[in-house]
Amino acid sequence: MKLTGAQALIKSLEESGVDTIFGLPGGAILPVYDPLLDSSIRHILVRHEQGAGHMAEGYAMATGRPGVALVTSGPGATNIVTPIANAHMDSTPLVVITGQVPTSAIGTDAFQECDITGITMGITKHNFLVQSASELPRAIAAAFHIATTGRPGPVLVDVPKDVSQSMMDWWWPSSISELDLPGYQPTVDINQADIDAAVALIEAAERPVLYVGGGTLKSRASQQLIAFAERSNIPVVTTLMARGAFPDSHPQHLGMPGMHGFYTAVMAMQRSDLLISLGARFDDRVTGKVDGFAPEAKIIHVDIDRAEFNKVRRVDVSIQANVKDALIALDASTSPVKNLDAWWKTLRSWQADYPLTYDPPTSDGPLRPQLVIESIARASAPGTIVTSGVGQHQMWAAQHWQYEEPGTWINSGGAGTMGFGVPAAIGAKVGRPDRTVWTIDGDGCFQMTAQELVTARAERIPIKVAILNNAYLGMVRQWQEMFYDERYSEVYLSPDLPDYVKWAEAMGCVGLRATNPQEMKDVIEEANSINDVPVVIDFRTDSSEKVFPMVPSGATNDEIMVHPSQRGKRS
Repeated sequence: MKLTGAQALIKSLEESGVDTIFGLPGGAILPVYDPLLDSSIRHILVRHEQGAGHMAEGYAMATGRPGVALVTSGPGATNIVTPIANAHMDSTPLVVITGQVPTSAIGTDAFQECDITGITMGITKHNFLVQSASELPRAIAAAFHIATTGRPGPVLVDVPKDVSQSMMDWWWPSSISELDLPGYQPTVDINQADIDAAVALIEAAERPVLYVGGGTLKSRASQQLIAFAERSNIPVVTTLMARGAFPDSHPQHLGMPGMHGFYTAVMAMQRSDLLISLGARFDDRVTGKVDGFAPEAKIIHVDIDRAEFNKVRRVDVSIQANVKDALIALDASTSPVKNLDAWWKTLRSWQADYPLTYDPPTSDGPLRPQLVIESIARASAPGTIVTSGVGQHQMWAAQHWQYEEPGTWINSGGAGTMGFGVPAAIGAKVGRPDRTVWTIDGDGCFQMTAQELVTARAERIPIKVAILNNAYLGMVRQWQEMFYDERYSEVYLSPDLPDYVKWAEAMGCVGLRATNPQEMKDVIEEANSINDVPVVIDFRTDSSEKVFPMVPSGATNDEIMVHPSQRGKRS
């Protein structure tokens, strides 16, 4: 069967099981958009290529399937670099297809030419510059294989315009061996000696902690985690990227560790004698000052990526495997853990003394942002998906919403990308149309990608957006207040410019506003009653509110700062 390269590309995506593409056409990719008209694949037309990338990320994180984005060359390609970098940091499977100038024009500074494979070499698992139409099926099949196996991540396929316009004889790889990927061996066999060494450490431990990272979600190991934790009676902490991997309501869950983690989770790691790291990478936001991190703990590190071992902290046992397989092996080999009553007594005392807290709300506002999040959560159905931007609102959303199942918390962790929340919510809703999707956003983040609400309205994707409008770049303001003598340099945004209600309405959405607790309750109820168009709520929140607990940058976790009302309790 004779096909153009463009037709072969679309057919390859169909063969790969793609049901949705997020994209924006342009000159170099235009040939590919013609056969897309005849495809079963749904195309979501974005308003900016960054939005396409973040939508693909949200789709992938909500469904577990790879997200796909399709953009043109030059600025189209460079606009999607931030989502690619974001996906690389958070191990999110993406396949990004970019148009490129014709092969004869590469290197001539042709119109809208850029070396996107060179630009993204350090932020993709792999990338391809396709030289002929006959290479396209192999390149697309390989891209999906690489993006979804081993440690997931983004793969880019760059397609010159003449390649998409030339003819080829259709074929499709019948086996992985035809993908021609020498040296790529994502599947590993667990070394039983490593399991035995880990079991010995577990059975000797008196203060163990399961340190659960995003790799637990990537390997779909939540059920295995619950089973192992319950049998061993070991306390569990879940990182920012692992929220939902272990139910917040479970009595063994201590919450989230890190710079703005729960006091008990932070101190449990700090005082542990054994950390069992499951798909976590010892991020600096979790460790604080590394030489003061968990000083008495031995380390068992489970990760699919060998490069993570001993990268930040020297470990005692490393197990290269996906988390699910490692947990099954550990569960089969571990004897019941010795009595941990003394350890649990200490942990329960910390939980009693240092719960999450904030100043009580006033009747006439401004609103406490934590109360807004808790109120939305209480009014939401089980399984509601939450996305966020980056900053104070992200931390409050991670702290004050109860996550009970995988795939319900979607955020930008490693890269910390402002503007992630709205497009990620759109992608999540496309992937899980049966779920309610809320974005907890800040006014600063919202202004970066709000135009994608036009996409949501045009495509009938009814997400709900809660803007915690404190008129500041809140996290920067918090740092300037605490560490820069209240010298507020370039952080004020204004509560009324823009008018978020009018902006939402101009984009075809429902716009609402709340300035006090009663209005807050009313607008949340109204938002939940609207399920055919996007809803945006401008919650006027207290600009002086800070995120606690907090470990100051460069400090050890022992220097964790609790809420002012709790200070003085520590011995």
